[in-house]
Amino acid sequence: MLDRIARDRVATLFIVTVLVLLAVGAAAPGFLSVRTAGIIWSNGLVLMLVALGIFPVILTRNIDVSGGSVLGLSAVTLGLTLNQGLPLPLASAAAVGTGILAGALSGLLVAVLRVPSIVATLGTLGLFRGVMLIATGGEWIEDLPEDLKALGAKSFAGLSVMGMVTAAAIVAVWLFLRSRRGGWVFVTGDNRAAAHHLGLPVKWIEFLVFVWGGAMYALAGIAFAAQIGFVPNQAGSGIELRAIAALVLGGVSLLGGVGTVAGVVIGVIFFTSIDTSLVFLRIPAYWNDLIGGAMLLAVLLIDGRLRIALEARDRAARYRRSSHRISPARDLEDAA
Repeated sequence: MLDRIARDRVATLFIVTVLVLLAVGAAAPGFLSVRTAGIIWSNGLVLMLVALGIFPVILTRNIDVSGGSVLGLSAVTLGLTLNQGLPLPLASAAAVGTGILAGALSGLLVAVLRVPSIVATLGTLGLFRGVMLIATGGEWIEDLPEDLKALGAKSFAGLSVMGMVTAAAIVAVWLFLRSRRGGWVFVTGDNRAAAHHLGLPVKWIEFLVFVWGGAMYALAGIAFAAQIGFVPNQAGSGIELRAIAALVLGGVSLLGGVGTVAGVVIGVIFFTSIDTSLVFLRIPAYWNDLIGGAMLLAVLLIDGRLRIALEARDRAARYRRSSHRISPARDLEDAA
């Protein structure tokens, strides 16, 4: 049982997260409650959507560091169209469309023009952030309508509309990756040459995962604006790095082809739980990055040491078995 837990990054992280929550609950009475669980889920919506967008991209052995800029640009599109009198459904569609177009541009650069994904998305990161600032003149977008804010308010079974959308996105990614076409994503990231030999549309797969990412970043932008009620000029800045850290923590390999939706969810919840815990413990917000980073390093270090120890033990066991099989033959040779 312990071996299985130690070998499974998701199980290890889940246990660490539970232990952290129990420790905080002991130090801060009232923390362990349904209300706190709702707060953690609500606080993690934006990060969860960004992580779900980057996840398939990384599975194909690519990277996307423009997620925060696409989030900000989509949120700006939403805010500007709403303030011009466009109904919320049409403004939301315009925001999602902006995210899809942004993702398509990154996908075109990577899949068709063969620009390395880190280079391509570093370029689009600056491009989208610049367009966002030009569109707003560097100003915040305020006085957003109440119906937008209602999307971030709890409405059904303690969940907001955007909370339900995020849950649906988690289920959608899980179902897709279990399908035949979802398997193509894993094959593409695991061995691109083999995927070509199998006749898989590798370029099309890479293009579509970037488009999916753009759509998720746009939904994250809508959730962001709905939760705070305005759009600052630095909306989404740096969130893609936090999302990538959550993915790595959840067992998603940056070398492609390895990862689970459960790992994504647990990784995001871990980070969000740490942030929420600091509030209950009355620790100043400027400690968040330091403590979150220290916890990330601690989990990865413990996980890595456990895996090294298990591999050393397995090698020793294999050596003993092979020695046991060889020794009778040696005895026969000595007798002859």
